[in-house]
Amino acid sequence: MYEILGGKPVHATLATHWARLIEALYAAERMVELLEDPEITSDHIRNVPTETPEEGVGIVEAPRGTLIHHYQTDEKGILTGVSLIVATNHNAAPIAMSVEKAAKGLIKGGEVSDALLNMVEMAFRAYDPCHACATHAIGETPLMLEIRSSTGEVLRRIARD
Repeated sequence: MYEILGGKPVHATLATHWARLIEALYAAERMVELLEDPEITSDHIRNVPTETPEEGVGIVEAPRGTLIHHYQTDEKGILTGVSLIVATNHNAAPIAMSVEKAAKGLIKGGEVSDALLNMVEMAFRAYDPCHACATHAIGETPLMLEIRSSTGEVLRRIARD
């Protein structure tokens, strides 16, 4: 990746797909190592809880980004509070900046085609490939695009249902 993209850290949005591939390959290689480790695959790995926890926090790195879980329970172990901070929250600002940059670079003279909308959509899929699929009806990807003047006035709205 470094050799092909210039030998230094890469800031190209679509290069994140390559980075995800490298992470997935490493994860698979590491899983094999862990599965072959007798210290963690023995019968003496599980500790049975002796108390009901009142609070728990978990942080998981996933292809979309970091997922943070925070749980609270009562004395019976029933959940009384749950907070999740999902990758989309962490990615919101860079997604917005990339979508804006893509739209400004691609839209010329107010002309917008389906192909152009697909290219703008690629900007947010690079950060969060699940976001587009998770927010649309089966077989459709709703998309709203507003073309604005330099003063912020909405010149045109385009909706793809």
